[in-house]
Amino acid sequence: MTYQEDDDVQSAGLNAALWRPMLAYARPYWRSFVGLGLAGMAVALCDVLLPRVTGVVIDSAVSGAGRIGLYGAFYAGLILLLAFMVWLFIVMAGVTATGVAYDLRRLAFGRLQQLSFSFYDHRPVGWLMARVTTDCDRISSVLPWTLLDAVWGSFLLSGITAMMLWMNWKLALIILSIVPPLSIATAIYQRRLIHTQRLARKTNSKITAGFNEGIAGVRTTKAFVREEENLREFQTLTSEMFDYSLRNSLQAAVYLPIVMSLGAAGVGLALWRGGLLAFTGNLALGDLFVFMQYAGLFHIPIQEMAQRFTGLQAAQASAERLQSLLDTEPEIRDGRVSDDPRERIREIVFDNVSFEYKQGGPVLTDVNIRIGRGESVALVGETGSGKSTIVKLLCRFYEPTQGRILIDGVDYRNLRLHWLQSSLGMVLQEPHLFSGTIRENIRYGRLDATDDEVESVARQVGAAAFIDSLPARYDTEVGESGNRLSTGQKQLITLARALLADPQILVLDEATSSVDTETERGIQKGIDVVLKGRISVIIAHRLSTIRAADRILVIDHGRILEEGKHAELLAKRGPYAHLYEEQFRSQLTVRA
Repeated sequence: MTYQEDDDVQSAGLNAALWRPMLAYARPYWRSFVGLGLAGMAVALCDVLLPRVTGVVIDSAVSGAGRIGLYGAFYAGLILLLAFMVWLFIVMAGVTATGVAYDLRRLAFGRLQQLSFSFYDHRPVGWLMARVTTDCDRISSVLPWTLLDAVWGSFLLSGITAMMLWMNWKLALIILSIVPPLSIATAIYQRRLIHTQRLARKTNSKITAGFNEGIAGVRTTKAFVREEENLREFQTLTSEMFDYSLRNSLQAAVYLPIVMSLGAAGVGLALWRGGLLAFTGNLALGDLFVFMQYAGLFHIPIQEMAQRFTGLQAAQASAERLQSLLDTEPEIRDGRVSDDPRERIREIVFDNVSFEYKQGGPVLTDVNIRIGRGESVALVGETGSGKSTIVKLLCRFYEPTQGRILIDGVDYRNLRLHWLQSSLGMVLQEPHLFSGTIRENIRYGRLDATDDEVESVARQVGAAAFIDSLPARYDTEVGESGNRLSTGQKQLITLARALLADPQILVLDEATSSVDTETERGIQKGIDVVLKGRISVIIAHRLSTIRAADRILVIDHGRILEEGKHAELLAKRGPYAHLYEEQFRSQLTVRA
């Protein structure tokens, strides 16, 4: 197995232009961001004042000034204010992160609903899932905490520096001498840490993909006895993850002691020089304690802000990927003509339609088809002949590169996309059910349908027989993708869903090719019910479906070779007759 590389491309520096739209998405929460900033300033003020108050208490105790109780009450008040502010910013940061994540996920999922079919042809499901989940969460969490730590850290550093310079500028300069080496060490190791974090994150994406493929393809793995080989490949990935994680841990193990040692050096400088000043009477004992406290605090905001900056850089790729998704425009544009969906479609015409997925590779060439209301047309041909492409063009998942598709004489590019696709019904070769009950899956065709209407369409397509035999009947849970039901049962439910939706145009994409002959007979009865009075296009696989069609089109290399009824085409002894003899004779023999 091969695992797709995660496109986690990072620029060398912080891209402010990339973060502007992300901040715009957070604009509804500007009050919370302002509150976070004010809370950070208040916490920084408390952090600056607490050592100073402690120093004053010490000096008062030494001198016997008798104001210890007043200072103690002030100290207790600062502690309560600090605790309240910490609680407040945690709540606001959590609310803001949750709200921004909710909005980003809603915007991303809304954009995915708008994008054209072609977008999904080139994007794996894992890539799309990561945009809506991991990237949204990463961006939403980094924004409030980065703001908070930036405000808190800058105000704390400024407050400590100003307080030390005011108390004793000479001693302050000595202690501040640790800032340059502390900043250099932080810059060097944060760069190394983020590099290994990126490598670990890329490998983790591959591991996640490996989990998904291993679980989804477990039947194939068992059938081909690939367990040991898959395990070896997976162990290779986990070994890479172990190496990167270990390297990251070792780098952090070096960085943190360096920072702590520099912080301890600041405390030592304060103790050495401040102790000499206190011994000679040029510095009060309480002030010495204050300087030692400030020296110990100095490295904390620098370290926190560096980590937040690293997190911001790490989230930059997420911001870029998410913004790229949100900026993607659908290739299929809405039309200008507003049609009344109550009117019945009389005719669909393919007028010299040609199509290519990529330039220089035509899939369809000069296709001309006319389908009237109540008529069913079957498309037959070898794999890759263009049958599915005709259906995708009909559904306007793609549009012709040349020619037109007309609905009652109007180019369907001028019609409302929602109106057109709400007039469509599809029954696919691999029926898809959603997690939930049978009733909910049938009602998906028309959400306002009553229980009686749901049960009525189930009886019409022949699904009621097996549904009534289930203990919970229509309230039976179908499981993920309908895995608690057989393929035939799932197909009958999708037919009931299509009939409930009452589409004007019905597409059957080899709807009976995945079931046995006996099950096919039951499904075919349901199909006959659904087809009545509709424009129907059938990608044919089974002989029974082809023989029941009003007209058969033989497709080969993107062209229509011949068309007509089953008996007419057999009599011509042309491509259809040859295809019939090669592919369908065995089925006819079984039926006989």
